[in-house]
Amino acid sequence: MTDTDLAAPMMRARLPRMGHHIVARLNLGLVAGLSLFLASAPVQAQQILRDAETEALFADMSAPLVRAAGLSPSNVKIYLINDRSMNAFVAGGQTIYVHSGLIENADDANQVQGVIAHELGHIAGGHVPLADQGMKPSIAIMVLSVIVGVAAAASGSGDAAMGALMAGQQAALGKYLAFSRVQEATADAAGAKYLSAAGISGRGSVEFFKKLQNLEFRYNIPQDDDEAYGRTHPLSGDRITTLTDTYTHDAAWTKPSDPALEARFARVKAKLYGFVAEPQQTLRKFPLSDQSIAGHYARAYAYHKTSQIDKALAETTALLTVAPHDPYFLELRGQVLLESGRPTEALPPLREANALTNAQPLIAALFGHALIATEDRSHFDEAERVLRAAISRDNQNPFAWYQLGVIYASKGDNARAALASAEQQLLENRFPAALANAEMAQNGLAQNTPDWLRAQDIAFVARAALEKDKRRGKRRP
Repeated sequence: MTDTDLAAPMMRARLPRMGHHIVARLNLGLVAGLSLFLASAPVQAQQILRDAETEALFADMSAPLVRAAGLSPSNVKIYLINDRSMNAFVAGGQTIYVHSGLIENADDANQVQGVIAHELGHIAGGHVPLADQGMKPSIAIMVLSVIVGVAAAASGSGDAAMGALMAGQQAALGKYLAFSRVQEATADAAGAKYLSAAGISGRGSVEFFKKLQNLEFRYNIPQDDDEAYGRTHPLSGDRITTLTDTYTHDAAWTKPSDPALEARFARVKAKLYGFVAEPQQTLRKFPLSDQSIAGHYARAYAYHKTSQIDKALAETTALLTVAPHDPYFLELRGQVLLESGRPTEALPPLREANALTNAQPLIAALFGHALIATEDRSHFDEAERVLRAAISRDNQNPFAWYQLGVIYASKGDNARAALASAEQQLLENRFPAALANAEMAQNGLAQNTPDWLRAQDIAFVARAALEKDKRRGKRRP
């Protein structure tokens, strides 16, 4: 992407964001999330791709599974991570993170539903909190091996001391890996149960596990029983055999996937590819001869990324010819116009998209941005209303907070501008700046008002995070 920080508002960025196309950073610290595959654990500063259409699809395709897991669809969130590896994970709470590579490699929505069902198994089973319990026996073994090693060293046997330490490490690791494999097998079984209860075929789940197995073959990951003890997950072949036996006896095994859901998935997959892939790759995969919705969607992003605005707009025109009042097609057209320096022209499609989606927060934030970008102060009151409504429904959007701060600053309300900046910076884990702006907001707001109390909360959280960093010897800009 252009500009240096993907967490920044990107007011001047030429490259489009997905949909509303907020790109934020997900900081998971050193949390070892529970993933679908053997791939590495979540890393720091993962990029979250926010897109209204994608998140609506995730919500709809997961809702029956979430209910089958005994959870509330309103509490379970699924976010897309900008990572082209084929994985998904949970890292606490009721949030599932899906890698963009998983969507890119999935053949259909049913395969993704299989992955979501597995991750819901981790959530419903409380596996992330239980990970601490799984670590305790391993730590005990490590401590014991250190004690034995120290005693051996004190008696003058250096080799015995080293042997004790190495044996302890191996035993501790083996203990934890065995615990992890049990959790993964449990999540597999739970996922199968949720798919069955929701009346969704497990065929996609099996197909996706076969994709993972092929990936293991490609990277020469051992598949024999002798190597199983060194894995965090059961052998893929064993998982496939177990799940196939379970699913083929289920009434939903031969049930076809929802055609409407599959059509929506094809759209989302194409727009995601157009966003993350190099434009040349996109145009090869979706040549002009491809006049499908997916083709137009992907090419619109490819052309916009290379500043071929007329061609990008032509693709949005083709989409709107098919469905003149599709909110996501209108959103895309408004985005292209806005990010090519034509905010006034962007207002009609974004206004309609906002109305059609009942002010979906990501679309509302983009609409608010367009209103501000016109630099016509007669639009600013509307922009404030739109942005405040967006934040009231989704306060995890740093871009919306930034835009609201711009509005407050334009009105001379520096205290609330500072509070909006603090909200944005807290979401981006920019704790020194968040603390400074929160304290500035507190100084300018009436004490004990809701805004003053919120500024106090942000200052407390930021200060605590900085103290934690200080103890770890970590410095933040």
